[in-house]
Amino acid sequence: MDWFSRKIVDWSMNPRLKTDLVSDALKMALLQRCPQAGLLHHSDQGSQYASHDYQPLLASHGVQVSMSRAGNGYDNAVMESFFATLKTEWVDRRYATRAEARACRFDSIQVWYNLRRRHSALGYLSPAAFERQQGYDIITVH
Repeated sequence: MDWFSRKIVDWSMNPRLKTDLVSDALKMALLQRCPQAGLLHHSDQGSQYASHDYQPLLASHGVQVSMSRAGNGYDNAVMESFFATLKTEWVDRRYATRAEARACRFDSIQVWYNLRRRHSALGYLSPAAFERQQGYDIITVH
């Protein structure tokens, strides 16, 4: 998530909580945003974020690391709020296949959350509308 605009820049799904889950999402986000060195990456202290594979990936792109204090969800409240919304509004259903679940996640995140969901912190604009207002050069999903 880009904390400035609340946009979910990229995401990944995997049946196991391993490093490649977060690495895949990070690589796609870096390709989309092409950030300058010094980008701040904040996460919890999960093993996938602290791994010997993930940390060098961050360093190789000049990304600064910030991690929440152990067991303190308030340090990462913006993401915790997003995940609560995701679970409350979209997870409470069964999917016949993983592909169906992925398609639903795509629609939930890329279409509804990024393009339509309004945030009080953004002056009641969606993340995409807020980025347009700020002059971001973004790609939107139709």
